[in-house]
Amino acid sequence: MDVDPVRIVEAVLFSASKPVKVSEIEVLIQMDGRTVRKALKKLAEQYDEMGSSIEVARTGGGYSLILREEYRPYGRQFAPKEVPDEVLRTAAWIAYHQPVLQSDLNRSLGSRVYGDVRTLTELGLIRARKKGQTLELTTTKRFSEYFGIQGTSRTAVRKWMEERAKE
Repeated sequence: MDVDPVRIVEAVLFSASKPVKVSEIEVLIQMDGRTVRKALKKLAEQYDEMGSSIEVARTGGGYSLILREEYRPYGRQFAPKEVPDEVLRTAAWIAYHQPVLQSDLNRSLGSRVYGDVRTLTELGLIRARKKGQTLELTTTKRFSEYFGIQGTSRTAVRKWMEERAKE
């Protein structure tokens, strides 16, 4: 039985807990890069043609199956939360104002930020680097991947947040 490369790539993306790079599929599945890229393109076209709520997205240097923007509110109700709601406010503040000092964050949001920073660091969503007596906080590549941001630069993250705020 011949196995369709498009279905293999679909199985990989469906099963992965993070974006998958073409090079990872090449090595682990032993499929050449050209075939992987063609399969990704064809899979994206198939999801588009059938009007699926799912799309193939390039996020943070890899590819993922994600819900299309207009269907996310429905799916989000059933998805387990990795980031507690009360921690999201701190994450948003860091993302928008990065790099931000933890001491400044504390003055703006209160002492609860210390626990939030610990949670966000453990989840790999922010990086905390010692700067004098405090920590300098910035978002990570995982932050962009987690929220489906097309880019990891501070500018890309801020632009994405401003677009969401307008909605």
